[in-house]
Amino acid sequence: MMNLKNTLIASALMILGVGLLHYTDRVEEIHPNKSFSTFPREIAQWKGKESRFDAKVYDILGVDDSFLGNYMTPDGQRVQLYIGFYQSQRRGDLIHSPRNCMPGAGWNIVQTTLREIRMSPGKTGQVIRLIIQNGMQKQMMYYWFQSRGRIISSEYLQKIYLVFDSVTRHRTDGSFVRLITPIPGDDEQQAEKKLTDFAEKLMPILSEYIPS
Repeated sequence: MMNLKNTLIASALMILGVGLLHYTDRVEEIHPNKSFSTFPREIAQWKGKESRFDAKVYDILGVDDSFLGNYMTPDGQRVQLYIGFYQSQRRGDLIHSPRNCMPGAGWNIVQTTLREIRMSPGKTGQVIRLIIQNGMQKQMMYYWFQSRGRIISSEYLQKIYLVFDSVTRHRTDGSFVRLITPIPGDDEQQAEKKLTDFAEKLMPILSEYIPS
């Protein structure tokens, strides 16, 4: 859970970031390399079906392009993938962190950790892992911010890089990637294995869509 010090730091960064983003006028509008409507419905052994949130959710998120898909392996393992792309975050459409959104949707965050996964051959990196619970339902989530050539596993760094790139590169485009799977029978190890497998197969595909 975020303590008072971290809350104050996050608030200060948010205020600084919003101020600078409005101060800098020259911001390019970057589009995805390919429309997310073409995102693969088959990723190795994972076969998916596209889905949609309610329209009001997209209004709140403010995304310019996105993809939501439910993937399943032949033996019934399930992972939901969501990718939200923002071509500019200067006009107030900022990426929403699950740490802020999930409690509002009735989910309690019971554990937050970082997990190392393979990003590409010979290269690893960290993603954020949450365990969330709503009544008897328990789920595991991996998420990260993939923006302007970086994969970021920190809300604070995401905001710092947003401001830095806005000033130095005139870019505020960014993406949010989220994977989520149920934790049946409290088997967290199995849930983590599923998410890691899916994430590592997803990584090379993301670079085809998200501009660096």
